[in-house]
Amino acid sequence: MRDFKGLLVWQKAHRLTLEAYKATETFPHRERFGLVDQIRRASSSIPANIAEGCGRRSQRDFARFLQHSIGSTNELEYHLLLARDLGYLEGDLHTTVDRSLREVRQMLSSLLRKVGKDAHVTSE
Repeated sequence: MRDFKGLLVWQKAHRLTLEAYKATETFPHRERFGLVDQIRRASSSIPANIAEGCGRRSQRDFARFLQHSIGSTNELEYHLLLARDLGYLEGDLHTTVDRSLREVRQMLSSLLRKVGKDAHVTSE
């Protein structure tokens, strides 16, 4: 069992979630149960899956939860693009959040490769 709060990738994923929540504060009210909810769920799923994986006993289980986190980064990336293209998310803010997202995804992929070697699983 690992302390997820000590992982740099979890810390950055948590900050990404906070950024995503703040970015959606100005979205139209009609999107409260639509795009706002999707962005917030996808973003919070990233650090939540890291945390859950850290509570598992095997490297294989940890790797599986890291894969879920990576999947959530892809989902979040699309929702942010959609929000930008709909005019709900200003270009500069989108760029900032997207940069954080890409950093987290890269860190997750690196960690997954390392954990996957130890667990004899692949990141593909």
